[in-house]
Amino acid sequence: MDFLFDLHTHTIASGHAYSTLKENMEEAAAKGLLAYGFSDHSEAVPGSCKNIYFMNFKAIPRRFKDVLILRGVEANIIDYKGNLDIDNGILGRLDYVIASLHTICIKPGSLEENMDAYFGAMSNRFVKIIGHPDDGRYPIDHDELAKEANKRGIVLELNNSSLNPDSARQNGRENAIKMLEAAKKYGTNVICNTDSHYADSVGDFRNCDILLREMDFPQELILNNSMEKLKLVLNKSIEEM
Repeated sequence: MDFLFDLHTHTIASGHAYSTLKENMEEAAAKGLLAYGFSDHSEAVPGSCKNIYFMNFKAIPRRFKDVLILRGVEANIIDYKGNLDIDNGILGRLDYVIASLHTICIKPGSLEENMDAYFGAMSNRFVKIIGHPDDGRYPIDHDELAKEANKRGIVLELNNSSLNPDSARQNGRENAIKMLEAAKKYGTNVICNTDSHYADSVGDFRNCDILLREMDFPQELILNNSMEKLKLVLNKSIEEM
């Protein structure tokens, strides 16, 4: 499958990634991506970006070597109500928003608490992507997550990094399979992202590709094969960029 874009990537601004934005953009162009998005962590992650970081993205070109450059954030869910660590005034300035659970920001709760956290984040009008809902440290009901995501027009992420054997997330591959099975059952859209923390892994979707082929996952539910489907997760029109 052709993967046309990668929206979940980190730069040195996240505090625990190791490449610059320019290096990531160069890699996206070298890999032949049509769109590249950077999504540094918001401030609940120690060492990451303060809100001001997200307020001057006009300085960054929209096009780089024929690659559309998209400006996003991986916002942290910080409580079981689904509140985020960045306010809507800033989210509204961005092209897209990924909302994720991280153990450094919120203690894993019960299944019900974790589901409430996801559902609360989904209710934010700027959130279109739920990041890596595959960490076994956060028990969830994948069927209910996929059903609710489909109902609300939310896209679930298949995270290439979670599929690495050395991932810090627990049982990432097993939980990704559960997520994909549920997504297939309810017709929920899925986006593949690398969660790159070093430039070389930008646009490297090998783990995702292997799993999607193994599961014979429907191509029509995968966003990455169409620039038209990319619009489903954007808060702005591509034509206006």
